[in-house]
Amino acid sequence: MSSWQSGYVEAHGIRMHYTRTGGTKPPLVLAHGVTDSGLCWSPIATELAADYDVIMVDARGHGFSDAPKQGYDSATQAADLQGVITALGLHKPIVLGHSMGAMTTLVLAGLYPDLPSAIILEDPPGHWMPVQEAATSERLAGMHAWFTSIKRKTREELIAEQRAAAIRWSEAELGPWADAKHQVSEHVFTIFEPGTPKVVDWPTILNRITCPALLLTADLTLGAALNPEAAALLHSWVPQLQITNIPGAGHNIRREQFDRYID
Repeated sequence: MSSWQSGYVEAHGIRMHYTRTGGTKPPLVLAHGVTDSGLCWSPIATELAADYDVIMVDARGHGFSDAPKQGYDSATQAADLQGVITALGLHKPIVLGHSMGAMTTLVLAGLYPDLPSAIILEDPPGHWMPVQEAATSERLAGMHAWFTSIKRKTREELIAEQRAAAIRWSEAELGPWADAKHQVSEHVFTIFEPGTPKVVDWPTILNRITCPALLLTADLTLGAALNPEAAALLHSWVPQLQITNIPGAGHNIRREQFDRYID
């Protein structure tokens, strides 16, 4: 980890931060979930650094990247990620995304089909499904209350609470997770406002994906976001999609079933 590189690139008018394991190996770009940061991928990067040049990107409003007031929809974040990949001169990277980052990865592969060599999706929330507005004023109020509460807690308090709540997580996950919560901007919560997921024409975008694709799903009873109906609809638009279920995990598949995830 001491040899990892850290830097910034300019992408679509904002500064984007990344951390990179380096080396002349195939590039693997990692896109994190909402309120996480690039370094939340550290255990994965440590495991894969011998075989891949792992690039952990801080999405806008997260980590050390700029936090403009707007632009947290999947299309804009996909353009941000494309900007980072292009600025770093990465050729045909594999792109792996979790949750919000998985949605970013899907849109990236649809908008720029020649860019990735393959994509991997860790429990995306399925915004392509026809649903009623999920982000009610009550939900948004709850999110802002949670945001305020985490900002008042120390790093040590956040780690202790998460250690007790997420017993399957390794110790290596806790520090980066807590740091990310202190870094995240309140502007990112615009992603949950009514209408935000609708800025993407999902059938058109997803039908444009040509690269190999892998979807990792988990147990709804343990908190996974993606249900079988959403997975089936995604497969209908992306027929080359392979779907693998990892039992014993919820939304944070890699954190709860690390060895199975790596396999």
